[in-house]
Amino acid sequence: MALAGPSHLLSSSSTCLRRLNPLLFFAHRRPAWTPRRAAHRFCAAVVSERDVFTSPEVAKSFDFTSEERIYKWWESQGFFKPNFDRGGDPFVIPMPPANVTGSLHMGHAMFVTLEDIMIRYFRMKGRPALWIPGTDHAGIATQLVVEKMLAAEGIKRADLTQEEFTKRVWEWKEKYGSTITNQIKRLGASCDWTRECFTLDDQLSHAVVEAFIRLHEKGLIYQGSYLVNWSPNLQTAVSDLEVEYSEEPGYLYYMKYRVAGGSRDDFMTIATTRPETLFGDVAIAVNPEDERYAKYVGKLAIVPLTFGRHVPIIADRYVDPEFGTGVLKISPGHDQNDYHIARKLGLPILNVMNKDGTLNDVAGLYSGMDRFEAREKLWSDLVETNLAVKKEPYTLRVPRSQRGGEVIEPLISKQWFVTMEPLAERALHAVEKGQLTILPERFEKIYNNWLTNIKDWCISRQLWWGHRIPVWYIVGKKCEEDYVVARNAEEALAKAQEKYGKSVEIYQDPDVLDTWFSSALWPFSTLGWPDVSREDFKHFYPATVLEPAHDILFFWVARMVMMGIEFTGTVPFSYVYLHGLIRDSEGRKMSKSLGNVIDPLDTMNEYGTDALRFTLCMGTAGQVCFSMVFCILLIKLVHFSVVNTPFYFRTLIFLQKG
Repeated sequence: MALAGPSHLLSSSSTCLRRLNPLLFFAHRRPAWTPRRAAHRFCAAVVSERDVFTSPEVAKSFDFTSEERIYKWWESQGFFKPNFDRGGDPFVIPMPPANVTGSLHMGHAMFVTLEDIMIRYFRMKGRPALWIPGTDHAGIATQLVVEKMLAAEGIKRADLTQEEFTKRVWEWKEKYGSTITNQIKRLGASCDWTRECFTLDDQLSHAVVEAFIRLHEKGLIYQGSYLVNWSPNLQTAVSDLEVEYSEEPGYLYYMKYRVAGGSRDDFMTIATTRPETLFGDVAIAVNPEDERYAKYVGKLAIVPLTFGRHVPIIADRYVDPEFGTGVLKISPGHDQNDYHIARKLGLPILNVMNKDGTLNDVAGLYSGMDRFEAREKLWSDLVETNLAVKKEPYTLRVPRSQRGGEVIEPLISKQWFVTMEPLAERALHAVEKGQLTILPERFEKIYNNWLTNIKDWCISRQLWWGHRIPVWYIVGKKCEEDYVVARNAEEALAKAQEKYGKSVEIYQDPDVLDTWFSSALWPFSTLGWPDVSREDFKHFYPATVLEPAHDILFFWVARMVMMGIEFTGTVPFSYVYLHGLIRDSEGRKMSKSLGNVIDPLDTMNEYGTDALRFTLCMGTAGQVCFSMVFCILLIKLVHFSVVNTPFYFRTLIFLQKG
């Protein structure tokens, strides 16, 4: 299923585009081939019912308001299905599944344009071409949408059982879930919609359970309590990749930690951006080469406002003598770096935070207070007790949830993890051995660097919408030690009875799997895996090209490579072609809140789909940066060219079914 030379098609150069569509850049030059016969055949469609494309004669210019009728005619004739009549190796593209909650944006327009060029090109060359469409259940995003809908009715998620809430989500999905699919069709995507998939379809759900069980049987899935990124509002763990850091104004707080056994004036000054975490301090650290504090190493310090709790003063090379005062408070329950130091040195871990972002009983008098409210109250009390030194403005690097936008809290939580190192090693070898080609090539280094330094993947989410973790616990037993992994409740009960006796009672883990776990199986779960005898799997796996935006290289691409090799023994696609992000003139992502969005539907309604798609073709691979004004001007220019191109030429450029 190799491409006919990646440089032939998978290139952003004008030469490549010229080779695909000569009239795009040289409309005045007559092409070497004569498409008149094909165009007349295309235009000979019989005039029939409403909304069916008809064209009794060849027009001198194109009326783009006919695009939707033309598309419906294409689809009704089955032109998007792979055709084996002329033989040849299949050409397969798995479409990045759009979120079921989504609405069309320029990112969709970009990938649809580029993938449609490829699929139509090879379809016209006679190869069986399959473009697999589908949508993702989008766990966090969908749950947020439905929770807001319920709130408008005066209903909280906690008022419902998990089954009742899930039923409401399915009702919402049936009513609104097809919106993004219809909008992608409006872009002219020539997918085989008869093979459309949804990540919660029975077939794909079966694949998810099978993948979990196989990884668990190999010892690659484990459960444990570790520091994770916690979203207090969403009440779930989130992936490292789903945390976005932003520079925001804040403060650096300087406060006194008295040295035990010393005089009243014998203290160490510590600078921190999060004073409310001091209740979780387990040590005070300095750099071993910092002579200012050498005399204190080995002694004890008194944590402020804790009624005299003592912690050791230690030396560690991790401490930066130049930051703040050169003295670091170690709060391993609430900071990733502190957590690693504590694990390395065998220090205890104290958690002072509840899952809703309030302080717990460890915080004493501050128990029950919101973390930010506690910060202000704590500083006021430090000032009053003469333990505050100063507070100065400081630019903070704040972790925020990509979905909810709230400040993420590092928190110790019991979760399920996938051991990634052995999976990553084979994914690295795939690129090294040439089994997988990443374009543009510069992203290969980024791919290699991430896989080389990969962390274990936290795959459990404290949500109610998604693939339920296929683990059942034993009533009256410890969850960490006594559980069974099974494909369904009946199998779980049989396993539990065999191990614990006929009277055993079981209950399923309430958590669901990370959305990206099911997406990682997309290239083969959509083709019937784990049933490798399915005709679609035998004919169309592995795929030929994956064509996503470069910002999901880690979220999705690398994980698909790892899972594809693990479960099928084969790299799931031969080429990864990464397109750029569409940004504004200041390099920012398009966002409704920023007011820099160009709505593709509005653009298509005004200028036509062709004008929009041709404009996006001109972007450079891996980095697209259009200002709103420039983009509209370019669309207008292309629109003028498109509507004045002779219709039979235009048919071959954009509309030809192949």
